[in-house]
Amino acid sequence: MPHVTIELLAGRTEEQKAAVSRAVTEALQAHAGASPASTSIVFRDVAKENWAAGGELMSVKAKD
Repeated sequence: MPHVTIELLAGRTEEQKAAVSRAVTEALQAHAGASPASTSIVFRDVAKENWAAGGELMSVKAKD
């Protein structure tokens, strides 16, 4: 029973998340033999001011 957590910067649409969940579920079925019914996925939207990369907040990078 795979459980996948995906963290993304906030702003993806429901349609985008649905497409990602289908693709991840299909990949787990094809490559790990996981049943789609037993696969769960959680999306965690993270605000840009709560995510840093390279020592800089993403909210600051977005302003550059």
